[in-house]
Amino acid sequence: MSISGPPADTPERQAYYDKISKRNLNPLWSVMGAIITREPRSACVPHLWNFAEMKELLLEAGSLITAKEAERRVLMLENPGMPGQNRITTSLYAGLQLVLPGEVAPAHRHSQSAVRFVLDGAGAHTSVDGERTIMQVGDFVITPPRAWHDHGNHSDEPMIWLDGLDIPTVSFYDASFAESSPEDERPVTRPVGHSMAQFGANMLPVDYEAAQPSSPIFNYPYARTREALETMRRQQDWDPCHGLKMRFVNPVDGGSPMPTMSAFMQLLPKDFATSAYRSTDATIFAVVEGRGTTTIDGQPFAWGPKDVFIVPSWKWVNHHADEDAVIFSYSDRIAQQKLGLWREDRGNRVKD
Repeated sequence: MSISGPPADTPERQAYYDKISKRNLNPLWSVMGAIITREPRSACVPHLWNFAEMKELLLEAGSLITAKEAERRVLMLENPGMPGQNRITTSLYAGLQLVLPGEVAPAHRHSQSAVRFVLDGAGAHTSVDGERTIMQVGDFVITPPRAWHDHGNHSDEPMIWLDGLDIPTVSFYDASFAESSPEDERPVTRPVGHSMAQFGANMLPVDYEAAQPSSPIFNYPYARTREALETMRRQQDWDPCHGLKMRFVNPVDGGSPMPTMSAFMQLLPKDFATSAYRSTDATIFAVVEGRGTTTIDGQPFAWGPKDVFIVPSWKWVNHHADEDAVIFSYSDRIAQQKLGLWREDRGNRVKD
């Protein structure tokens, strides 16, 4: 069966199609090329959100609605190619969340996995299932599915972070559940740093058995990440397509911290220009340090600290760093790999 295009239509065929449509039937041959495409095809398009503009709009929202009223005061980053669909890629959601000094974003839990990447401010906290972590710029924080979590800000400045959730993926499977807590803040039953002490030193409790596929560490501090990147820099082992790119891992099994999302941090030294690259996982990038330009499918996007941009699936991408740059990113790569779908093209060969 050809996937190049549908067979020619005739009056007899059209009459047949009209007849079977009344029985909730449709001929595969008329849509084969549209639903089984030769290459990835979606409405997702490249875009960049300037942080200075977003912060101004977030602070305006802060004067209009409280964190408690909103439950989560978030401006969703909607992909321009998919307006009204509450998503930044076909499988992932992104938003910028604001918690003002003295506020609490009330506790709840849900089926969706969540990643937080801190962009602005310092000293707010996230509590996950009885443990609290203090958030700093560049920290990568996770909330496993069905885990109780709340956010609070006892600092004297606004806190803004990037939320990434697998909402479209969970919705696709019709598997969404959510529950609010009667308490705005759940009881804290473990000291700050408890999970890092247990699982973050290349050791595990002797009889530990994982109860879930998510990482038992829920805060990956930027200070440690940045130190690792600098240590690796001294090896001068630069990947032509990524510079120096590391993936965050679950210390239990070396896999992704979340079952549906992968997360990364990369270092691009000043004047480094990456080779052409594309992959099937549409990827959301958030700049931590530095300035540069990313060209996506021939379209340049100039970025600076805290800006967020999206690279759609199977679009050619090149990065150029005007100064030393550190960039966080997340995607659905781990889910695609588990399903045997992920694929990359490094400019001269395709790797399955």
